[in-house]
Amino acid sequence: MRMKIIVVGCGRNGSGVARVLSKKGHSVTVIDSDAEAFGQLGKDFRGEKIQGVGFDRSVLQRAGIDRTDALAAFTTSDEANAVIARMAREIYRVPKVVARLYDRRKAEIYKRLGIQTLSSTTWGIKRAVDLLTYSSLDSVFSFGNGDVEMVKVEVPPMIAGRRVGDLTVPGDIHVVAIERGNRTVLPAAGTAFQRGDLLYISVAVTAGGQLKRLLGLNVEGEAGR
Repeated sequence: MRMKIIVVGCGRNGSGVARVLSKKGHSVTVIDSDAEAFGQLGKDFRGEKIQGVGFDRSVLQRAGIDRTDALAAFTTSDEANAVIARMAREIYRVPKVVARLYDRRKAEIYKRLGIQTLSSTTWGIKRAVDLLTYSSLDSVFSFGNGDVEMVKVEVPPMIAGRRVGDLTVPGDIHVVAIERGNRTVLPAAGTAFQRGDLLYISVAVTAGGQLKRLLGLNVEGEAGR
């Protein structure tokens, strides 16, 4: 699915995320107060570039934030990233927001607001791209003739605190791995889900609807913006 994504901050990491997203076919708009920073995007970058302050409403509106599927705040300032992320989430209702924060103590606060955070020492471009572009059930691998798939999904709020065994249906649905922060673990039946976890689940294609019901997702189809 082609997404519209705004990246605020065109430093080494922000420009890297923007390049990867653009190469994947997404519509990417990059905002930075320094026009020279756009040079890091390279000549092949096909997205839009806007010079301006990332928490300026007129700049965000020019970038099309009202029609944006995801936003990444990757400036060098924790305070700026926090303001941009909260504006995107609370004012413009952007579905997916990721912010880089140097101060890890703030991460849990923003997670409760529905904002994913990445520390400057533990995040990578691939991880940021995954967080920005995952869908409710994102197929990452198909086994054999397609009867079984591996899907990736972020823990929905309604099952945070529940256990792997609650999401297991023998022969149809199994939680294979949990990506939590910068670690990936193989869970036991008693492992509890936490907000922000990314689950890797093997599921029989005939049980896709059942998995969505267990996760509390819309079985008929996801609502678009």
